[in-house]
Amino acid sequence: MPAANDIRKGQVIKFNNEPHLVMETQHRTPGNLRAFVQIKMRNLRYGKALDQRFGSTESIEVMATDRKQLEFSYADRGTYAFMDNDTFEQIELTESQLGDIKNYLAPGGKVDVLFVDERPLSVDLPSTVTLKIIESADGVKGDTASNVQKPAKLETGLIIQVPLFIKEGEVIKVSTIDGSYLGRV
Repeated sequence: MPAANDIRKGQVIKFNNEPHLVMETQHRTPGNLRAFVQIKMRNLRYGKALDQRFGSTESIEVMATDRKQLEFSYADRGTYAFMDNDTFEQIELTESQLGDIKNYLAPGGKVDVLFVDERPLSVDLPSTVTLKIIESADGVKGDTASNVQKPAKLETGLIIQVPLFIKEGEVIKVSTIDGSYLGRV
């Protein structure tokens, strides 16, 4: 096992029997005290961030990780199925594992999945996705004096604000960071 000095940003370490993603490391040697490494990390199961000090020679277990691009296939009763296009292996994740990411998953959409010890732990979306509008009210004529918006329901069930000229059935680009409308496709 590597020493705390050898831990780098982006690695996954085992701390309190839980996988933690290292977000930042800082080596410190205060005056007359022993050197230590301050690590800012995020628990991959619960999402909670924490700071922890380790002695610079203390051993830390680094977990084996793999990152794969998977394609979303379908959702069924709270379970979301993804397929690896290289091996055609199917991986299922629960609604609780995905969180708000499920609002941006359309069939055929690509996501990056972080595997730790061959178990899927976190899912990363691209910064934008294209989704189809399935329900939207018509805009009122003459209501164009300012940037007026209306609610629109997307194929994933997410409701966002779009400009008045967007109609039902159009495909739009949506930001996965804040869920805002970015434009037509």
